[in-house]
Amino acid sequence: MRSHLFHAHLAAAALALLPTAARAADEAPAAGVKPIKLIYRDIPPEAQETPLDVNKATRAYLNFVSGPAREKSDAYFEGGYWIQLWNFLINLGIAFLLLQSRFSSRMRANAERVTKARWLQPAVYWVQYFLAVGVLSLPFDIYVGYFREHQYDLSNLTFAGWLGEHGKGALIGLILGSLALTALYAVIRKVQSNWWIWGAGVALAFAIFGAVIGPSFLEPVFNKFKPVQNQEVREHVLRLARANGIPATDVYEFDASKQTDSVSAHVSGFLGTTQISLNDNLLKRCNIAQIESVMAHEMGHYVLNHVLKFMFFMALILPLTFALAQWAFRRLVAARGEKWDVRGLDDPAGMPLLFAVISTVFFVLTPVLNSMTRQQEMEADQFALNSAYQPDAEAQVDLALGEYRKLDPGPLEEIFFYDHPSGRVRIETAMRWKAEHLQELRALQTTTPTGPATTDASVR
Repeated sequence: MRSHLFHAHLAAAALALLPTAARAADEAPAAGVKPIKLIYRDIPPEAQETPLDVNKATRAYLNFVSGPAREKSDAYFEGGYWIQLWNFLINLGIAFLLLQSRFSSRMRANAERVTKARWLQPAVYWVQYFLAVGVLSLPFDIYVGYFREHQYDLSNLTFAGWLGEHGKGALIGLILGSLALTALYAVIRKVQSNWWIWGAGVALAFAIFGAVIGPSFLEPVFNKFKPVQNQEVREHVLRLARANGIPATDVYEFDASKQTDSVSAHVSGFLGTTQISLNDNLLKRCNIAQIESVMAHEMGHYVLNHVLKFMFFMALILPLTFALAQWAFRRLVAARGEKWDVRGLDDPAGMPLLFAVISTVFFVLTPVLNSMTRQQEMEADQFALNSAYQPDAEAQVDLALGEYRKLDPGPLEEIFFYDHPSGRVRIETAMRWKAEHLQELRALQTTTPTGPATTDASVR
């Protein structure tokens, strides 16, 4: 649901650098998902054998999703590969159109007429640019965000509801983009050739800013948050939080069911804005063991400092990206700047070119960025297994992600297109963990009457 908040151009510059750990991307797809079936509760016989054959148990779980359900989720996810490519090409095409037609230079002239203050002109240009790109890309956005989701029975939103969400995201992008680009162009004018160093700092600062204000100011724009009313769930989650040193005194639920039937949760924010949240679908569709598994995963992101690690990673990637952007921008303007009426790097009329170059670098780096987040997700899975002691609940939730994510891709497919481990890898990890902890799990089962699906191991 959040991926369309900010246009891809601004995302390349700053705001979409918000860590996946802070955006609840793990359990929910972009536009909201209607489940193919309820979350699985059964444990296959192969996953209960002693000794446990990890491969057999993994395959048994994967076989729960077969036939039309598997074909449908595979087709949806594989179609996303082309969506990524077409989104990139459309953005490049729009940038070329704005430059080649000199519409970009006319928007710059409009900004100069509106204000003589040079520091404000990039923001005025951005408003025009944002609206132009929004109009040109709207048909594609409608297809991807609304019609395609309904084609696969993956959305609960009406068209009016989708437009409302899209509009809210656009308004946030418009406001935050104005602030970010005002700062970025001020840096470009001030330091000229070394702007790529300081510009990277500006982008990183806005990414941190977004992560800080997200829980309190951005997420409530799309959903209503309230304390969890189910006291059993609240206590289980807070015990997990206390056991892992997470400074939270309450657990919140949000009304994601108006957009989706998928389960999601997140531990978001930092610098005093930490908040534990789970969506109402998680409460409706999952038992306690599954809720613990999901929440322990999200807590893993917090405890393992994945937000900060991602920021450090971007602190390395951004200067390189901006340096390449400067190199390419100058050469392209030297060759085509007169035809486009682009005066230089500090000219807002060159904004489409700058964004196109930065977007190209990020597009090429997609496998690298995916590998970074995929590694963090695997670490969070392992943290959840060691904290919640719910390997079968983990496998059951992983199957639910197969409602919109291909469960068993090829190795290269996973490297290039997955920002999370595949369902097969995650279930295999859970079964391998279970094989190594069978005696402990049996001891826990003998001390509780609820059995393995609801074993209360959260205090371990």
